[in-house]
Amino acid sequence: MTADIVRLSSADADLVVRCRPYTEILYWGPKLRRFSPEDVVSLQRPVANGKLDVDLPLTFAMEYGRGQFGSPGIEGHRGGRNASPVFTTLKVEASDSSLIVISEDEQASLQLISELRLEPQTGVLQIRHTLKNLHHQAWELERLAVTLPVPERAVEVMAFHGRWLREFQPHRVKLEHGGFIQESRRGRSSHEYFPAFVVGEAGFSEQHGTVWGVHLGWSGNHRLRADVKTDGRRVVQAEALYLPGEISLGEGETCSTPWVYAAFSQNGLNGMSQAYHTYLRQSLIRFSGSQARPVHLNTWEGIYFDHDPAYIMQMASKAAEIGVERFIIDDGWFRGRNHDQAGLGDWYLDEEKYPQGLMPVIEHVHALGMSFGIWVEPEMINPDSDLFRAHPDWVLQLPGYQQPTGRYQYVLDLSHPEVFDYLLERLSWLLSEHPVEYVKWDMNRELVQPGHEGKLSADAQTHQFYRLLDELNWRFPHVEIESCASGGGRIDYGVLARTQRFWVSDNNDALERQAIQRGMSYFFPPEVMGQHIGHRRCHATQRQHSIGFRGLTALFGHMGIELDPIQSDDEELEGYRHYIKLHKALRPLLHSGTTWRLDMPDNTVQISGVVSQDQTCAVFLMAQLQMLNYSLAGNVRFPGLLPDTQYQVSLLDGPEIKTVREGGGAMRELPSWLRQPIVVSGDWLMQAGLALPVLMPESALLINIIKV
Repeated sequence: MTADIVRLSSADADLVVRCRPYTEILYWGPKLRRFSPEDVVSLQRPVANGKLDVDLPLTFAMEYGRGQFGSPGIEGHRGGRNASPVFTTLKVEASDSSLIVISEDEQASLQLISELRLEPQTGVLQIRHTLKNLHHQAWELERLAVTLPVPERAVEVMAFHGRWLREFQPHRVKLEHGGFIQESRRGRSSHEYFPAFVVGEAGFSEQHGTVWGVHLGWSGNHRLRADVKTDGRRVVQAEALYLPGEISLGEGETCSTPWVYAAFSQNGLNGMSQAYHTYLRQSLIRFSGSQARPVHLNTWEGIYFDHDPAYIMQMASKAAEIGVERFIIDDGWFRGRNHDQAGLGDWYLDEEKYPQGLMPVIEHVHALGMSFGIWVEPEMINPDSDLFRAHPDWVLQLPGYQQPTGRYQYVLDLSHPEVFDYLLERLSWLLSEHPVEYVKWDMNRELVQPGHEGKLSADAQTHQFYRLLDELNWRFPHVEIESCASGGGRIDYGVLARTQRFWVSDNNDALERQAIQRGMSYFFPPEVMGQHIGHRRCHATQRQHSIGFRGLTALFGHMGIELDPIQSDDEELEGYRHYIKLHKALRPLLHSGTTWRLDMPDNTVQISGVVSQDQTCAVFLMAQLQMLNYSLAGNVRFPGLLPDTQYQVSLLDGPEIKTVREGGGAMRELPSWLRQPIVVSGDWLMQAGLALPVLMPESALLINIIKV
């Protein structure tokens, strides 16, 4: 390795970077068995006729000033000047897995610091850029992006769209000419466009194909794009999206991109997900203790705003009886909060609802052996609140305009020192005066005209949100925080570095959850995905599902229930108890093992599972989403097992399945393993597989595989 050519290496992937006279990624792919810096001569490009007379490298900054006519990595100006910077490398610091390059444009008085880390075990690449203004006159920054080249064979993009109650829906576009772009200007990572996508070979799937995943670890406005240049080369970009006038760099001031997390896989989407999951478990996820992730009961869909401490304590008692380990009081506990149109901002206990305070409820919860959690939405304010009446100027707004409310609320300006101090004081009161172990932190409104002191301030709002979380984490390290923004509106690695759990969606419909949770699993492991069993009749869709389908759907995440157990009949209660017990038994496997999503020829059947790290046991969920396309479901082949090991295969959980003779309606004969466990080799299960039964739509079963 020379100072000009640097190789970053991991167990399965390598990155080769030209560092001088400019920085350019030359290779990002499978680990190289042999490499010499002199090898890069093979990649010297021809210069095509009819264009510029020099080669055009895809540099870190993608400078327009070099003649790159695509999307630049840096855009801005200094009073209309210095708007086309070209960077030359000044200094390189490199190791086997990290690289820092300092580049400069002396004419424009700008410095660019690029940081790269290739995690040695997983091959996950972290990269960010920092721009510094060296001139006495301010430089107005409009864009600062991370640019990553990908090979010409990356001809397909898989991105994610959605909306409230229907997050993480994948879609695909061909990448042949022009580009693909997705943005969020909503002030959060958003339900609509999760800040990540995957590019790969044509037809890549869960288990096959070469892919490159890109995720922007940022909870605010963002832009991601994938472009094909006219010469066939391909690049992806990820950036925080700045509104006009947001970023002005004075002399010596800097601006950094959020960290971009990228992963390469030759083994389809599963390989990418497994790299991300392992990386997060090792480097980013931090729980407050070593105990297993506790099963939740959240009161929201049970009582909404109807808070009666005596009744809530009865709920807690019933919850403990069925195995709940953490009890959370949701919205409605604070002053003036009898519905969703008033009270936000007034973070004082409602003494009419809780005349003896919160402590009797908390002590009761603790006496039952459960931890206690509570809901807050600190960033928001209702016009009908004491806080708004006293401080209407605390709203995040532009003067002279009347912005619309959303969910009957406005957003507080976290860049306002008094706002920040007020929220920190009230949250510190809540967490210091009460033995709270868990906070469900909601954010139910998008940012409209987000202004501070007359200027747009969405980017600063996200930074101040992070600062508030950081301060609370420092003061109360034992308290865990859930990121909930109407469900899936603020889910990304930036907020995950400061929280311990995501509420995946406000939609507890088990059928919809099958798609939502699968979509989220591409970038997040089960233990941070909040998945609850809801009411028999889903509050979001009014659809009804069996306790079996609801229980199995919630099984593979951080499990909980969202309802009032007092109002549940004995059959439902027994179902909750059963699936909580099953989850606890499987929890060590689910929250540490390797996640697999399987390719199935019939898209009405969805199968995913978790294999233990030592490959001695596994569980796979078969979900029948609709009527089968064919009369049989076919065979399923299980990945990740040991070929030379014998495994017992059995039904762990599922609906009662009968033949026609026994009163069923889907099968005359059942697969033999449904009658009694069978023992076969791992090689056979991986290559030949297991015959699946015919299930009714919107039902599921759990397959257990264990080493003999």
